[in-house]
Amino acid sequence: MPKVEIFETKDGSHSLLLPEMNETYHSTHGALTEAEYVFLDKGVKYWRAQHPEASSLRILEVGFGTGLNAWLTALVAEEMAFEIAYASLEKYPLDTEVLEQLNYASKLDRKGALECFAAVHASPWGDWGSITDSFTLAKLHTDVLYYQIEEGSFDLIYFDAFAPSKQPEMWSMAVLTKMYDALKQGGVLVTYCAQGQFKRDLKSVGFQIEELPGPPGKKEMTRAVKP
Repeated sequence: MPKVEIFETKDGSHSLLLPEMNETYHSTHGALTEAEYVFLDKGVKYWRAQHPEASSLRILEVGFGTGLNAWLTALVAEEMAFEIAYASLEKYPLDTEVLEQLNYASKLDRKGALECFAAVHASPWGDWGSITDSFTLAKLHTDVLYYQIEEGSFDLIYFDAFAPSKQPEMWSMAVLTKMYDALKQGGVLVTYCAQGQFKRDLKSVGFQIEELPGPPGKKEMTRAVKP
């Protein structure tokens, strides 16, 4: 695992800096704030509103990172009493000693937050595990470029790779086509990124694009729907 440095973002929650890439894992304007806005509000809650009859949700995350998105989603699943199965891909899992220093649970005043965060990170890599009564998790130590995903197997994708300028291969047409194929019809992809070329590429593989106001520090974010 490459060396990382922990720092505090503007909402008081931690992020990590990857010095060799000069890239951060989360927004410097607020790690918790961005994750809740982009992935929960514009992802899970939007999808749920569009599919009120559904009894469960399958999420694919590209970039497990600190586990922030997975943990927040597990908490939301409990609050909504709604079953979520969550598969997350990560090529470079973080060391336990780094994860143990992250302050997310202490920054979120929510029942069971600390225990849930610990359970997310204690869950073994490579197998499905039950984190709560409503949330199951599979952390997959793999590269999205090579991982085979069954077509139409997910309802929602959290696309949380490092920025296109830092990791362009993750935003390639091949990967975006794989994301499109992985979604069911009516499935949704959400990401913090609103780069012009990225949005054009999403359209070219078949997505319908929504340009949404971004979280603090970003003018826009992107939500894409498979028609």
